[in-house]
Amino acid sequence: MNRNAHNARKSKAPSQRQLRVGEEIRHALSEIVRRAAFRDTELADLAITVTEVRVSPDLRNATVFVLPLEGEAEPMVAGLNRASAYLRGQLGKAVRLKYLPALTFVFDKSFEEASRIETIMHRPEVARDLASDDDAATDDATSDEPES
Repeated sequence: MNRNAHNARKSKAPSQRQLRVGEEIRHALSEIVRRAAFRDTELADLAITVTEVRVSPDLRNATVFVLPLEGEAEPMVAGLNRASAYLRGQLGKAVRLKYLPALTFVFDKSFEEASRIETIMHRPEVARDLASDDDAATDDATSDEPES
C-alpha cells in the first residue's frame, strides 16, 4: 500500500486525540459562553449550546457546532465568529494545549435533520410499510420451524 493511500484511509475517522481535545474544548467553551458577558447585541443574554467540536488532525483548527436555545441562528453564529478571538483567549486560560486552535462557529443542523427524519418515520405510508415488513419477518420466522 502506498503512502498516499494509507494517509487517505487513516484521515477518514478522527483520532482518539482529536476526539479528546474536541471534547475538552467543547466543555470549556460551554462554560465560557455560559458565563461570558458579551458586548455584541446579537450575543447578549442569549442561551447558546455548544453541541460538538471537531478538531483538525494537526489540532490547529476547530469547528464549533452551536445551537441557540431561542432566537435566530444566523446572527448568533456571525456574532460568535466576530468574538472568536476573545473566546480563543478565554479558552487559552481554561485549556492547556501546545497550540490553541483557531475557532470557527457553525450552526448545528443535526437536530433539524433528526426532527425531519422522525417526521418522515411517523407518516402513515411509512408506518404501513414498516408494519408490512414486520409481518413478513414474522411469517418467515414461523415458516422456518419444522413441521411435527
